[in-house]
Amino acid sequence: MTDVAVWILHAEAAPAAGPLESWVAAERAVIAERHSAAFARGGADSVRIVAGPPDDTPFGARLRALIATERPGGVVVLGSGSIPLARSVDYRAFCAAAASGERQALANNRYSADIVAVGCAERLADVPDLPADNALPRWLEEVAGYTVADLRRRWRLGIDIDGPLDVLLVGRPTLPVAAGVELDLVGRRLSAVARVVADRRAEFVVAGRTSSSTLAWLERSVPARVRALVEERGLRAASRLAQAPGDRPGPEPRPPASVLGALLDRDGPGELGARLAEFGEAAVVDTRVLLAHRLGQGESGWPSAEDRFASDLLLAGRVQDPWLRELTASAASAPIPVLLGGHTLVGPGLRLVLGSRA
Repeated sequence: MTDVAVWILHAEAAPAAGPLESWVAAERAVIAERHSAAFARGGADSVRIVAGPPDDTPFGARLRALIATERPGGVVVLGSGSIPLARSVDYRAFCAAAASGERQALANNRYSADIVAVGCAERLADVPDLPADNALPRWLEEVAGYTVADLRRRWRLGIDIDGPLDVLLVGRPTLPVAAGVELDLVGRRLSAVARVVADRRAEFVVAGRTSSSTLAWLERSVPARVRALVEERGLRAASRLAQAPGDRPGPEPRPPASVLGALLDRDGPGELGARLAEFGEAAVVDTRVLLAHRLGQGESGWPSAEDRFASDLLLAGRVQDPWLRELTASAASAPIPVLLGGHTLVGPGLRLVLGSRA
């Protein structure tokens, strides 16, 4: 057994951050403290919350710097908003994997990770400038020669706090009243979606980075029929830097593309609600796929986090970007209940939307 260091990476709110961005950052900080205590109980030798203002440092460079400074035998690395529903058995599993002293790793999901435990951590000194943690398991397996396992069957470990709707879904509606943010509309839409999905005569639309496991759960668990448009799985994890060099170069990566995004290119973002109503009685939409389709994969070219977060809460009047404001207004006024969000909403968070933690 080897010593285990846990690094919880926490991006603080920027000095000019708006109330929604500050709220999400504050909630992640609370989760980071909870993680810190839980990992200490789960067997970690040291736990550190690595906090700082957001910058352009790639995840890979940040990880190399931590390895060079601390040189632990095993590492668990995660974002502060990751796995907020984790249980003691989960923390112990990650600590045990990091303590193995073997060239092995454990992720919550090997195809798009939010937390990774690495035994024999010195190899991380060679990690390239991966833009985010999602692709780390692929690099470990394909390039560094590790055996990689995951816990993706534990759906609760797929929850990631990436925006304000995720905060609401995990049961922490703590936005200060002084921020002047109205949550009633999104609350009504959450209830309305749950009612529709309980109706066996209804059809429920899911669009974005959902998974086969989520769709299988919906098929087993909800009366409504499900119409799924699965797009851009691996949007954040598909980095060429994580792939082993082959004998022949593979095809050039395609830019992000979305069928729903192409429909909005034709009809305009103001038609989102009407188009969704043609296909079902309620819908959840991963807007990050639509933004990547329109503006490219890099979030630096997207509307601000404050705009995206306001859109998640269906607050069109708080969105400054014209395209996203029109899209949000269309969803908010749609003839069917529509929810907007990110990967968690259309993935494991659907269980929370529908009132299930089973």
